[in-house]
Amino acid sequence: MRKVALAACCILIFVFTVGAFALDSYFAVGSAQETLYWGSSGDQVKKLQTTLKNWGYYAGPVDGVYGGGTFNAVKAFQKKHGLSQDGVVGPATAEKLGFPVKQKAAPAEYKPSRGNIARDDEVTLMAKAITGEARGEPYIGQVAVGAVILNRTRHPSFPNTIAGVIYQPGAFTAVDDGQINLPADPSCLKAARDALNGWDPTGGTLYYWNPATATSKWIWSRTVEKKIGKHWFGN
Repeated sequence: MRKVALAACCILIFVFTVGAFALDSYFAVGSAQETLYWGSSGDQVKKLQTTLKNWGYYAGPVDGVYGGGTFNAVKAFQKKHGLSQDGVVGPATAEKLGFPVKQKAAPAEYKPSRGNIARDDEVTLMAKAITGEARGEPYIGQVAVGAVILNRTRHPSFPNTIAGVIYQPGAFTAVDDGQINLPADPSCLKAARDALNGWDPTGGTLYYWNPATATSKWIWSRTVEKKIGKHWFGN
């Protein structure tokens, strides 16, 4: 009888140990760090702000909103640790911060896309930017806006990631007025994929503007290369 009781006790201990390990693994995955950038919000951003504040990089409120203060603090942290200064908390920056990184198929660094190798989140983000900037434009004009975003990732004067380009302060009206948060229009989603697959109707330009609404005096110093829909494209 004692042997039976001992065996039952061992089985219970084994089950409890395995169960505890499984729960620990579950919560570790559940709390894994997501890619964070300008416009992100929630508990992960609060954790980021708290960490940066404790280390002297951030002086703003811990409000869970990834805005300009958090963006600049992340860039300062990245500069200090020899990382790409794009203001985006991808896997490499998260690792330096000591945050758990999701164990899934992802590059070691958050790099700009080339051809058709874009991650789903890059395609969606670009599509939302195109939606906010050009949803009323002809389809080729929507692809052109996506191409400009991608061209900037390859130019040394701009951040080298899609998220970094889109959320660069003051770069896009859709970010400033919140239209970046609209659901991606189906045609804009297709336009994003076409741009990422190599279609560039602009011929490699870095800027576009609507001459009827542009308020920046500087933009008029750009050389116009193409006119597509209501937008002018130039360098």
